[in-house]
Amino acid sequence: MAERSDRPRGRASRRGSAPRRNSAPLTVAGRTLACTVSVAVLGASGFTWYEYRSLDDGMIKSTALADAKRNAPPHLDKSVNLLLIGLDSRKDMDGNDLPKQFVEEELHAGSSEIGGYNTNALIVLHIPANGGKVTALSVPRDDYVQTVGADGRMHKIKEAYGIAKEAAEAKLAGKGMSKAELERQSREAGRSATIQTVQSFLDVPIDHFAEVNLIGFYDIAKAVEPVQVCLNHPVDDPIIARTTTHEGGGTGLKLPAGISSLNAAQALSFVRQRHHLTNGDLDRTHRQQAFISSVEYRLKQQGILNDFGQMQKLFGVVKKDVVIDNEWNVLDFAQQAPNLTGGNVEFNTLPITGFKTVGGQEVNTVNPDLIKKIVRQLFNRDGALTTPATAPGPGPSPGETPAPAPSPSAAPRSVVDVNSAAGAGAAATESKLLVALGYQAGRIGDAPARTRATTVTYGSGAKADAQAVAARYGVTAAASSAVAAGHVLVTLAATRTPTPTPAAPSAGAPAPADGSADPAAGLPMQGPAVKAGGIPCVD
Repeated sequence: MAERSDRPRGRASRRGSAPRRNSAPLTVAGRTLACTVSVAVLGASGFTWYEYRSLDDGMIKSTALADAKRNAPPHLDKSVNLLLIGLDSRKDMDGNDLPKQFVEEELHAGSSEIGGYNTNALIVLHIPANGGKVTALSVPRDDYVQTVGADGRMHKIKEAYGIAKEAAEAKLAGKGMSKAELERQSREAGRSATIQTVQSFLDVPIDHFAEVNLIGFYDIAKAVEPVQVCLNHPVDDPIIARTTTHEGGGTGLKLPAGISSLNAAQALSFVRQRHHLTNGDLDRTHRQQAFISSVEYRLKQQGILNDFGQMQKLFGVVKKDVVIDNEWNVLDFAQQAPNLTGGNVEFNTLPITGFKTVGGQEVNTVNPDLIKKIVRQLFNRDGALTTPATAPGPGPSPGETPAPAPSPSAAPRSVVDVNSAAGAGAAATESKLLVALGYQAGRIGDAPARTRATTVTYGSGAKADAQAVAARYGVTAAASSAVAAGHVLVTLAATRTPTPTPAAPSAGAPAPADGSADPAAGLPMQGPAVKAGGIPCVD
């Protein structure tokens, strides 16, 4: 169960310490996590061993990793995989509602009845054994997958936590626990289910995890505000009140295009907005990635890691709001933090294949085999991605008929025709990537050289597929009577450089030691990558 570490001062503790692994991955792990949950703020040069020990003593530790490790895929090297969990809960660690006025009026985050225990941010960080570039993969929260450690059925991946927590509460009821203890133990079940589900979906072992909730994100942002972000387009997301006929929504965020400086409340709105965005939740995922990059950039540029006053604020936040696994020895990488540098992380979003309504809710359909191939190539560098012949999803649970993962054979997708202003060769390259996502190959050809904007149009019966395809390019799909039924037409602008198809490396060939190569180049990701080391612009 989750507990605070209270080891005696001045004496080494045997609890919560993992065997020391290759120091390079842990060094980068510390740096990367700093951006997301502020743990690596420990590493400012000049801080004493006592201060490091004091922080570790107060961290909230969890044993939720145990079940996942028992069934984890094998490690092929000494790399480290970290799972970052953003919990959309309006309750504190003891299960009490956060102050209504604060949540509704300052954060514009709705009441405690909204959000439940959904994990609205799931990011897996892969730190190579050689200490090279960190690969960060976001898992869209509405991906429809088979849960593990929850009820074993098909659900949105974000729901695994809440399902397992609720089941644990029912099992623990009547055992005389206090409300706070019941909350702590049931949350452990939620964490365990989330870790196991992500691990199974991606087919990689999770070595460590960190969880931060709604108030934790706010507190961290408050400690480092203002944070600069950049938007490609102006946004206006008015708040709509919840009624009996409308679910409500909106964050109240209104920002111009370009760079803006955000306070903590605005920062929360920035990463939570999903309405009035071209690609909804998928754009929100890119917002989360961009914000992490911006925080990292600020920590470095403003010298916050060497500012004792700022560090003290972050110390308090980390202890109060962040949960980490009990096998993660913070001191192992904290002492390496003075050597950390920015710009060594690239974020990508794993692809979806479309949308479907299940039980009255819209879900993201996914191709599990393709997801595993992408992750395997990125994490293990095992060669070029090949188009899967079939991509069957997990078996249905009793009493349920889940949607099978789309694939060319199991569930034929629309035919996608591709024209490119850069020529037929560029169109052919893009067509291959779309086929890897499960769509049927269509005609390829040239687009007028003057084409300035990428467009996606579709014929009857192809709307859902067109929307998913359009999300790759950050545009909106439009119906067209000029496109044949069951077809999607992608017209690539001259300014868009198609991503090349990756060449297969020789067997056993290691990744470049300097991490200069981009392992994600040519892979069918959901939208463009977000690179750390500055203030990236997103929608």
